[in-house]
Amino acid sequence: MTEGNKTASEVLTGDAAGGYGTATLYEASGLECACQPGLRPVWPGARVAGLAYTVAGLGGDNLALHRAVAHAPFGHVLVADLQGAVHGHWGEVLTVAAQQRGLPGLVIDGGVRDVAELAALGFPVMASSVAVFHTGKDHPGRPAQPIVLRGVPVSTGDLIVADTDGVVILPAAEAAAIIHRADQRLHHEQQVIAGLRGGRTTLQLYGFSIAKHRTTQERRGEHRGNEAPTPPARPVSPGPALQSILKRPWGRGCPSRA
Repeated sequence: MTEGNKTASEVLTGDAAGGYGTATLYEASGLECACQPGLRPVWPGARVAGLAYTVAGLGGDNLALHRAVAHAPFGHVLVADLQGAVHGHWGEVLTVAAQQRGLPGLVIDGGVRDVAELAALGFPVMASSVAVFHTGKDHPGRPAQPIVLRGVPVSTGDLIVADTDGVVILPAAEAAAIIHRADQRLHHEQQVIAGLRGGRTTLQLYGFSIAKHRTTQERRGEHRGNEAPTPPARPVSPGPALQSILKRPWGRGCPSRA
């Protein structure tokens, strides 16, 4: 499937995923594509986005990762399932090896170590733990085979995006269309933020209906029998001091997207 006659690989040139974060892409996708919490950047500000190269290994053994680094295509993000094992499966040596082969980052359900060195090298890693415990070199693993990463299926060639908010997996056939919808979502959010700065509320901008909610509550009161519905609250006018405070201009900081 393509979007605008472009494949996912063609769309994901330059800043992969269009520079969008995991929250925006998750909402734009309409899919349950967010991994269960627990995969965190091992150094502040780490973020990676790109096509996945998957590998399934055995927790406590990192031979599968050595094989994956040797065989992953240039520009692919390593995505490894080590069953969340608390061992130092990855460190400085594998990072240098990965960078030499043009691999931009690692997402691993398992432990890593040498965090200071990874940060100094600027190599983004998302892992489920940091641990110094040694690993074996006996299990070859299964590179380039589909895996399930924290509840989400991943195949080599899918788009993976990982940042401070979490990890999302976008199927290769749908990635380009999802990025297009993220563009539309960004445009809408910019309009909402402009409306907020113009004095409107999120209730107005999003069309949330308080009346509908109150009707539901009234129905519940009827089912309970004699209990009367709660009357609407009377509006309260702010005093002169509060009015002067409310007239102060907003700060220039951009509100976080929810």
